[in-house]
Amino acid sequence: MNKTILSGNLTREPELRYTQNGKAYVRFSLAVKRPFSKDKDAVDFFNLVAWDKTAEFIANYFNKGSKILVEGRLQTSSYEKDGVKVNAVDVLIENVEFADSKHADKPKDNNNDSDDGDYPF
Repeated sequence: MNKTILSGNLTREPELRYTQNGKAYVRFSLAVKRPFSKDKDAVDFFNLVAWDKTAEFIANYFNKGSKILVEGRLQTSSYEKDGVKVNAVDVLIENVEFADSKHADKPKDNNNDSDDGDYPF
């Protein structure tokens, strides 16, 4: 079985891109705190990839720093860079959920600089 569940914060703004065939995808990394580490600031970073509607959802609703819960599977790959073989591990996202209700109610608006702070009621 190949199943991974992670909860953490996006380390950068997710940028929606398209393959030459028009398939949507987004790549980003996730910072996940180590729960039982003696070092309270210990964090692991994971590379994530989402495709199609899931990629569009992430690009529309999550920003750098957003807390997210993802379920997916690990996939390894290798490529050559400057004559050196590089091995990579990505988490291919199958399901995604908001882990923080702060921005869960509406899509992000890249043209609006207003703060959606807490309401007094």
